[in-house]
Amino acid sequence: QLNDGVEFNIGSPKQVAKVLFGEDDEGSSTNKDVLEALASAGNVMAENIYKWRKVTSQIKKERKRIEQMEKGDRSNDYYGNLSRRDSRQSSRVDAQPIEEVTPGQVAIFETVPTTDDIPAPAAMDTVADRETLLLIDVSAYIFRSYHAMPPLHRSEDGMPTGALHGVCRMLQNLLLSQLLKGEQPRVILCFDARGDNFRHELYPEYKANRGPCPEDLIPQFDLVKEAATAFGLVQVEAGGYEADDVIATLSRLALDE
Repeated sequence: QLNDGVEFNIGSPKQVAKVLFGEDDEGSSTNKDVLEALASAGNVMAENIYKWRKVTSQIKKERKRIEQMEKGDRSNDYYGNLSRRDSRQSSRVDAQPIEEVTPGQVAIFETVPTTDDIPAPAAMDTVADRETLLLIDVSAYIFRSYHAMPPLHRSEDGMPTGALHGVCRMLQNLLLSQLLKGEQPRVILCFDARGDNFRHELYPEYKANRGPCPEDLIPQFDLVKEAATAFGLVQVEAGGYEADDVIATLSRLALDE
């Protein structure tokens, strides 16, 4: 019925949008971000479609790699990368002129220095011993979730919660992946300050083409902050600055320490 009696094609973005968003909605995006946001709200179909796309992409890459290997073409695959690395390692000898050079003649060398030959700074040896710091632009997460998610509301009072659900799921996925690796990173959530910032003083037309914040999104900013507090996460917001500015400042301070 939904697909006019034609067999459903899961690889068709148009048909996937019709199933996820309704019969009359064929123009909605079904890209990775949208599917992740829908899955974060408990949409099982969106989650399975995302997993199917991921597995399909991996299968295609593996088939291409096998075809290249069977043809003996290893110039562009994993084996090609290994062979180029081995070639570089075997050719790393002190550069010596091929022939004697007379005055005014350009010397031709067998090898030239590459960035691979330059030793890494000593400071890099201690990177593994440093603590991981995750600085997250939550404001970007909020807007991305809002535009990707279908309208969701709290049953008792009708409070919109679509962006809240999306942000919470994104944070859970991000933090859980770190914990499963045995890491316990320090996490700081950074927010855009409300109102104009210093960029508007430099350029009054900054983001002038953007419309006002949607009415049903405004109350969700405070909900996200409440959720972050429940997560036990540090939140930083600086008046007159955006989350990107806060992240840059904290990154600099972290490196200095």
